[in-house]
Amino acid sequence: MATPAVMIQGTGSNVGKSLIVAGLCRLFARRGLVVRPFKAQNMSNNAAAVSGGEIGRAQALQARAARAEPTVHMNPVLLKPESDRGAQLIVQGRLHGHLDARDFGTRRRALMPFVLGSFAKVCEGADLVIVEGAGSPAEINLRAGDIANMGFATEAGVPVVLVGDIDRGGVIASLVGTHAVLDEADRAMVRGFLVNKFRGDAALFSAGMTAIAERTGWRPLGLLPWLREASRLPAEDALDLDGTGRKPGGSFVVAAPVLPRIANFDDLDPLRLEDGISLILVPPGRPIPADADLIVLPGSKATIADLSFLRDQGWDIDILAHVRRGRRVVGLCGGYQMLGRTIADPEGVEGAPGVVPGLGLLDIDTVLTGDKTVRPVEALHAETGYTVTAYEIHIGRSEGPDCVRAPFRIAGEREGAMSPDGLVMGTYLHGMFSADDFRRAFLAQASGGSFRTSLAYERSVEEALDRLAAHVGQHMDVDALLAIAQERTHETSA
Repeated sequence: MATPAVMIQGTGSNVGKSLIVAGLCRLFARRGLVVRPFKAQNMSNNAAAVSGGEIGRAQALQARAARAEPTVHMNPVLLKPESDRGAQLIVQGRLHGHLDARDFGTRRRALMPFVLGSFAKVCEGADLVIVEGAGSPAEINLRAGDIANMGFATEAGVPVVLVGDIDRGGVIASLVGTHAVLDEADRAMVRGFLVNKFRGDAALFSAGMTAIAERTGWRPLGLLPWLREASRLPAEDALDLDGTGRKPGGSFVVAAPVLPRIANFDDLDPLRLEDGISLILVPPGRPIPADADLIVLPGSKATIADLSFLRDQGWDIDILAHVRRGRRVVGLCGGYQMLGRTIADPEGVEGAPGVVPGLGLLDIDTVLTGDKTVRPVEALHAETGYTVTAYEIHIGRSEGPDCVRAPFRIAGEREGAMSPDGLVMGTYLHGMFSADDFRRAFLAQASGGSFRTSLAYERSVEEALDRLAAHVGQHMDVDALLAIAQERTHETSA
């Protein structure tokens, strides 16, 4: 008998697929099922280091929701955009080369055996697998060789539930239009639909749900209201950063410039959720606020290109002025590399070989190489003795005199660098602000002892997942969804 599985596809990107899958994973895990998430192909610069490599951050969150150990097989193909036309290709957790947009259409079919093999492994021992699609199946120009939506669904025999986003408008047209453009075989894979992000009185859209069902023949499985608490969970896509401004009420101001290839920006989530912090995500064309108490330079998938962009915005001038005022800067991963004297790319990993000057705030030099470090770590904060559970995902190494004052130790080895006056710190560690004890001590020091925090970050994530599960269970016919999952037609082999 095939392992029960259902695939949540969307009428477009950012309709809420990732959070719906996370909510379902937690809901069914609380029912006692062995449930696991799966996404054949993801495109995101937010990644998580797991045993054996890296996967999309959303799949790591979904695994957490399912109370399952995350594995590289939960997201076998990860595309990490490096430019508008190229991406780093990660296959089953490991670097598999680089893809130009022109080549992906012809190369992706060769990735299907990896996808099906990983899916078979995820299914082993599971009572239920919840699969997330990517983008939209309505992009029929991409159907040939598809591994992310209907191509996978048909190969693996996984029935589909389609999600539409009413908040962006046109949800009836998007669902009915998707039905219209799908070919007959793909259309038959869809067993039901959901409408997500509804605001207002649900009775006002009952006729809309009926209209969609009548025009598609698909079963309505739920109208999900907007859930504000979902914002407490890590965002998957840089699109989620749009429109984010100063959070009211926080006296301690943290500013982070939004770079074109910003990566692992969920590092900022614990700061965003602190009641006493105003987190400002600085968009292009705006200066870094002069009243910022702390500047965080986040990770980057293309350090040299993003450093050039940073200079084009004049943010380098803002950062240098900030330090002259005696205020702190923290660089994370690519942001750490930018803080040094030079960044060398002798092998042309990010583009043309060469050396570029950094911001010169740390006495270090970085050399980019083709080797990639991906690992979860336990790090000791040298000053406080607190332990930080974190991870590294980066290319290159950074060395220099300021590494003597490394803020962390990993198995006794120095990690990161700090300026002699302590105002500028850099590290390759992602996730360090999630550690409550470290974050409290760091913010207290950065504020001169005035900052106090009560946030228990990891507990807040668990509580948000539980609320998400309850929300999905209240507004969705989850028993019907489970019955659909049991209609899966055939198993795949590893």
